[in-house]
Amino acid sequence: MKMRWGAGLLAAAILFVAQPQGSAEEVISPEIYQWVQSTSRQNYFFNKQQMYFGQDSQGKLDANIVLVPVLKTYDLVQIQDVQAKRRWKMLPMEGYNDLVGTAEYLRFDLDKGTVTVYKHEDLDSEWGVLSVTTSDKAVKIADLSEKDVDGIFYRTILKYAYAHIDELVDRTEKVKKAKVTDDVKKKLAHLKNPELKKAEKEAKAEGNGSDKKKSR
Repeated sequence: MKMRWGAGLLAAAILFVAQPQGSAEEVISPEIYQWVQSTSRQNYFFNKQQMYFGQDSQGKLDANIVLVPVLKTYDLVQIQDVQAKRRWKMLPMEGYNDLVGTAEYLRFDLDKGTVTVYKHEDLDSEWGVLSVTTSDKAVKIADLSEKDVDGIFYRTILKYAYAHIDELVDRTEKVKKAKVTDDVKKKLAHLKNPELKKAEKEAKAEGNGSDKKKSR
């Protein structure tokens, strides 16, 4: 039995078929998927309705981690390139004549400024999962140039996340049953207002300096 791309994502999506690059965004629901960019080979979307904060082992919301599923649809040249690479690596080709794109699952670490594509799924025209690969390799976003396609994609996703923090918190609480404690609320306040964190850090540094002078 063929696997299907994440049930929650599938239910939220409009079935797509391989399309010319210019029309791909027309067959994917803009209510669910935020289009970011189109290159000559791929269209880039992220699922804004399945964006969550992470959770720690105690079920507490982790405001440092943002989890986002993304979708990339391919043109014919990209499809042929993927097929050729799989043949060269002697990987299974079953179903790859119907390849249309990929689903990837991203984990952003806000403190470290990194992103990890922890799961990659090749998809056919019926959202069937052709293959799955996983990785724990983290990429430093600052190392990607302003013109780098992936860099643009990741920075756009983060910009959206920062602008919708309350929405992400609410969804993570309701759907994932995450706990929001006082320390989590403080972290969230810092995300909304970076200057607040800076001011608190400076005040703490000044306080430590005064204490040292008194002890002399």
